[in-house]
Amino acid sequence: MTAPCSYASWIGRREETEDVLGADTVRGLAAVLDHSPDGLRAAPPLTHWLCFLPRTPQSDLGADGHPRLGGFLPPVHLPRRMWAGGDLRFSSPLRPGVPVRRTSVIADVREREGRSGPLVFVTLDHELRQEGGLVLTERQDIVYRAAPGPRSASSENSAGQSGEQPVPGAWQRTLVPDPVMLFRYSALTFNAHRIHYDHAYAQQEEGYDGPVVQGPLTATLLLDLYVQQRPSARVTGFRFRGLHPAFAGRKLTLHGAPTSTGASLHAADDLGRTVMSAEVDAQ
Repeated sequence: MTAPCSYASWIGRREETEDVLGADTVRGLAAVLDHSPDGLRAAPPLTHWLCFLPRTPQSDLGADGHPRLGGFLPPVHLPRRMWAGGDLRFSSPLRPGVPVRRTSVIADVREREGRSGPLVFVTLDHELRQEGGLVLTERQDIVYRAAPGPRSASSENSAGQSGEQPVPGAWQRTLVPDPVMLFRYSALTFNAHRIHYDHAYAQQEEGYDGPVVQGPLTATLLLDLYVQQRPSARVTGFRFRGLHPAFAGRKLTLHGAPTSTGASLHAADDLGRTVMSAEVDAQ
């Protein structure tokens, strides 16, 4: 379904901004990933998500902790927002201390009706450059959803748990993303969305079982699993898709298996359900 007039006018909108990735920020992400910052040889994967953070004044935040409607993104009047997935192509390493410029374009805005009600999908294209050279390109998918209906959070989030279970990977790492881990990642990304730290808000207002693990954090953990298994490989592409929410305080198992072009990855929750799937391209 194509975007209505109210959203169609936002397609093609551009924004340019500049930032510098600090060495302390790189070490902070390494610490969240449970790596020793002292032995860090390169920036952890997906460190660029710690740049270009919205420094929204406190008075301009909405009830959910996100910036109020307006600004670069279209004013979608649906309360639940999540990062649904992305597709990245890496050209050169992101260098700390060197200014990086990002050009962003709203590639598409689409409305459709889902099982839980109306949905709006916003697709963003980003291009990052340092000293004129291309660092990476990224397509980012954001989905907006209506407030939860009569179904309880438990019934929504446990749907499909009795279905087909994913095949365990050749590589595995099991961890429990606790509230401290979520807090530290939110601090690094200046993410004030209350579903990641406010238990009562996450349950009562947005209908989740509890605080939700950030999608970018899960994606970073998955790509880091590959990097730890193949430290000499050069990652050229990464695609991921969020399928279900993962919750703080519950086991999360990262799985990976080599493929002819890189690796296939997925993260499974304590029910054995895939919460995120991903693919890596590498040389």
